[in-house]
Amino acid sequence: MADITLVNLNMLYIRYGEQTDRELHVPLGLLYLTRVLEDAGFEVDFRDYQLCGADDPFDMKVFLEFVKEPAPVIGLSCMANLLPFTMLALKELRAEYPDRTLILGGVGSKSVEDQILKRFGWIDIVCRGEAERTGPELLRMLANDGNLSQVKGLSFRSNGSVVHNPDRDRIQDLDTIPFPAFEKIDLGLYAGFGMMTSRGCPYQCTFCSVAPVWNLESYSRSPQNIVEEMKVLNRRAGVDLFLFQDEFFVSGKKQVMDFCRELQREDLAVEFKAFGRVNLVDREMMSALADSGCIELRFGIESGSDKILSQIKKGFTCSDVLDVVPAAIEMFPRVDAFYVWGFPFETIEDFNQTLFQMISLRMMGARILPSLLCLLPQTEIYREWSGRAQLQFCPYLLPEFVFTGHEVCHGGAIEIPEAHRDYFELIEQNPDIFPGFFHIELESNVLAKLELLRQFGFYPDLNAKSPKTEQDGQAGTDSCGAHSPRIEPQNLATRSD
Repeated sequence: MADITLVNLNMLYIRYGEQTDRELHVPLGLLYLTRVLEDAGFEVDFRDYQLCGADDPFDMKVFLEFVKEPAPVIGLSCMANLLPFTMLALKELRAEYPDRTLILGGVGSKSVEDQILKRFGWIDIVCRGEAERTGPELLRMLANDGNLSQVKGLSFRSNGSVVHNPDRDRIQDLDTIPFPAFEKIDLGLYAGFGMMTSRGCPYQCTFCSVAPVWNLESYSRSPQNIVEEMKVLNRRAGVDLFLFQDEFFVSGKKQVMDFCRELQREDLAVEFKAFGRVNLVDREMMSALADSGCIELRFGIESGSDKILSQIKKGFTCSDVLDVVPAAIEMFPRVDAFYVWGFPFETIEDFNQTLFQMISLRMMGARILPSLLCLLPQTEIYREWSGRAQLQFCPYLLPEFVFTGHEVCHGGAIEIPEAHRDYFELIEQNPDIFPGFFHIELESNVLAKLELLRQFGFYPDLNAKSPKTEQDGQAGTDSCGAHSPRIEPQNLATRSD
């Protein structure tokens, strides 16, 4: 028997009416952990729930069948959108396998570890932060009935109380982390091949849930190490398109230029997509990226109002956006511009400035991707506003960031099927654990702005057909976020075909 069963619950699974879009992405996080655990002498039973072929993977009987006969220790990893499902899945595992040790990992539990352990008694341990060092120490401690208080980065219960061990120091030299255990999966089954070039972001954007996960510290891999992993995947599975999915790929001009030179030196026939940052790129850098095979550059712009950009601590101005994004549109086959809407402090006048910028960049050829504000618990904006305004749940409108797959998408609205009503009741009963599913000032803030977005071709009304742009004939609402029901499956930005 293996020492630990690791289950990936990070999935892109969206229901569009009668159609379901499922796209398999290589589960990097747990494959990194699998590699270091096996290098430390442990046997890992790795299972990727993306590969569950059932029509309804959220049926608990289906889940238990997928995880049958697990190892003595079971670890589940999820993001915020599937944290509620993961809670219920762990409850079923406890009932089915009462003698197993159940561990929750991944970014989904960030900042709510205390509430989870106090409210959901079937969970034994929550693993915080990077697990490459915590994982081997934890398994050794469990195997020897040791004292969990000696393992940094853990939260658990002891003698009826919740204990939070000190945070573990960040891994600064990312080149020391071995490549993911790709041999554990069939690479040919996957459509999305993400890569991690850095971990963390130093910017303090108040709405962002990513930078706080890494405690606002950022470290990057060397260009040589990144390209070597690309070579491994290219030779092993013919991967020729990569998504650098970390937000801080552009951590500095020298880092990017060195990467471009290294990739060109290796003469790999590959292409890639990456996130840029308006205040960190220039024409020379973008030209080098385009010449090296970058076919898509993504910018988190968030607002067209200087007042809002300052308030959310974005670090640049609207003038900076207009200096960079039109130039990028000239250089790259596709440029994505992400916006966040629904800030409770954003007036309609502020929002109209954002709409004007969105429409202008769309006319220039950018793909506009607005997303409704998601109040995840680690964000500064949630901490500031959760005590000032009531959180409201809307059964037909969720932030795109927390689409789970339980709901059914119809244009710009969702429907909660009766079969999954209990799932959303769990969410409504625990707004402090799952705040990302809630809104602030629904009527005056969210719905009023949604109506304006619809007027200009974003978020079409329920069952309405999407307008076409005159420029390229694509849906005028290529918008609504990274996992949008209005992005046709064949046009998802992470597809490899």
